Amino acid sequence: MRTASSGRAAWVAATLLAAGAARAADAPAPVPPPAPVPAPVTAPAPVPPPAPVPVPATVPAPNTLTPEEQAAGWKLLFDGRTTAGWRGFKKDAMPDGWTVEAGALVRLGGGGDIVSAEAFGDFELSLEWKVAEGGNSGILYRVTEDEGTPWATGPEMQVLDNARNDSGKNPLATAGSCCHLYAPSKDVSRPAGQWNQARIVAKRARVAHWLNGEKVVEYEIGTDDWKARVAASPFKAMPKFGANAKGLVCLQDHGDRAEFRSVKIREIR
Repeated sequence: MRTASSGRAAWVAATLLAAGAARAADAPAPVPPPAPVPAPVTAPAPVPPPAPVPVPATVPAPNTLTPEEQAAGWKLLFDGRTTAGWRGFKKDAMPDGWTVEAGALVRLGGGGDIVSAEAFGDFELSLEWKVAEGGNSGILYRVTEDEGTPWATGPEMQVLDNARNDSGKNPLATAGSCCHLYAPSKDVSRPAGQWNQARIVAKRARVAHWLNGEKVVEYEIGTDDWKARVAASPFKAMPKFGANAKGLVCLQDHGDRAEFRSVKIREIR
């Protein structure tokens, strides 16, 4: 038999259940977490086109002149085949000991210094040289034949194997120097057996030497500095040394094998 108290308990339970259901129905739905924001996609940097491969400049063959050189007034002093245009110092012909080999004017054995047939005053001289191991030679300019040796009148750009010749220990006598007077600013010479490119520019009293593309010596003949250096050198008793406004180009026989090619000159007017 159902009692009043039990009925009341059932009613209370039902009421509470209904109220809970109502509250549950009225509760807001749970808010889902925000969707992750995708990271921005960075476009890859554009790949630059490959750098163009430089086309090497055409290197003229030895003992030739380019059209530009011809137009600028250059001329060959050595044709690469004969000794035409050269003779021995104070001689009418080429001395024994000099010959042409593989396009080079070569000092093989004793024969003495050789000089150009033509004299030059203001000029730009360009040539290539190489020497045997320990070799020594020289390029002299404005040489005249009124003294006993070419170096009694003409200054010399030294040609030397710096590494194996004792003169290489003296900066004033290394390759590129104005021999015994002005040392090169740096040693840019190449080893024995390799070609070196030499250039001398002489305009009135001002002279500069280049070796393998770098200016290594510059001086002015007749200045107090020049006179002081000459007075302290082997040329001190040679009054005509460096005094000529014009003279011959000389390639020196110093007792060693030396080779020269692409000997060319442009007069400066």
